Amino acid sequence: MLVMVLGLVLFFAIHLVPSNVELRNGLIARFGEGGYKAVFAALSLVGLTLIVLGFYKLQLHPGKNPILWEPPIWTRHLALALMLPAMIALVATYVPSHIHVMLKHPMLVAIKIWALAHLLANGDLASLVLFGGFLAFAVYDRISVKRRGDLGPLGKGAGPWINDVIVVVVGTALYAAIALYLHEFVIGVPPLV
Repeated sequence: MLVMVLGLVLFFAIHLVPSNVELRNGLIARFGEGGYKAVFAALSLVGLTLIVLGFYKLQLHPGKNPILWEPPIWTRHLALALMLPAMIALVATYVPSHIHVMLKHPMLVAIKIWALAHLLANGDLASLVLFGGFLAFAVYDRISVKRRGDLGPLGKGAGPWINDVIVVVVGTALYAAIALYLHEFVIGVPPLV
């Protein structure tokens, strides 16, 4: 559990930097935009790696990861259904579209839906810490970006309507790839069983 928690602390700490505009601007002034982004990406990757390794290790040793409740089977079906809009929101993060504008911060919407879906479908302590942590951070970050008026990397631009079709098609394809293959390959758990 310690490895995963250290990864979460590092990942969330580095993602708090942009919410402090003075700190972020000071780091950019000192190290340059490229240097800031390189360190941000590297520390995020280290944090994410620790999260994945720690969570994986806990799944291998059930004695270290107690089951807190046994989720009913319908929660797995609900989680599977929630992941489609999560993947569409994730793709909308990177494509200027009306969906992007409507969601305002689609990455945070995707994270909140993903975390909620996985909280519903899993009753172990590691899942509660991991997905609960991401859900809480995404809620905090959404409040933070709203307060500081951050529009994200794409701003308010909606782009042409064809971009909305692209977002839905690519998001649905990503959802299908994860549900049919990638989730089991990466996580070891087939979501469609």
